[in-house]
Amino acid sequence: KHRTQDIRTMVDVLKTRGRAEATTHPRVHRPWGYYQTVDEGDRFQVKRIRVNTGARLSLQMHHHRAEHWIVVNGAASVRRGNEEFILNENESTYIPPNTLHRLENSSRVPLDLIEVQSGGYLGEDDIVRYEDNYGRG
Repeated sequence: KHRTQDIRTMVDVLKTRGRAEATTHPRVHRPWGYYQTVDEGDRFQVKRIRVNTGARLSLQMHHHRAEHWIVVNGAASVRRGNEEFILNENESTYIPPNTLHRLENSSRVPLDLIEVQSGGYLGEDDIVRYEDNYGRG
């Protein structure tokens, strides 16, 4: 407790080392829930995603990445291309690049899943939104 002012020094050290922890929170909140990066490497990123009850992500696609979704709690309503199906706990699906997709939680419990992204570019600006309940373009 007597060293709380040292936090400023630690943040400065993190900034000089180029660490993201200095400026960003590991949990990114969205209108539908949140995601948190668990691991990342040269051509992959692993995220934990929570979708609140009754919420859904935008109808979207990515040019440069594929996604694997593994449901760990709850049930996911999935749209992949022209298909629509339900994924239950311990089930998974693959979303290829350039494929229209959407994830929705229509159950009574929060939906938790692990998303493994792979590809040459994994930035959040590779999201092309077609429909969005929250007014994002």
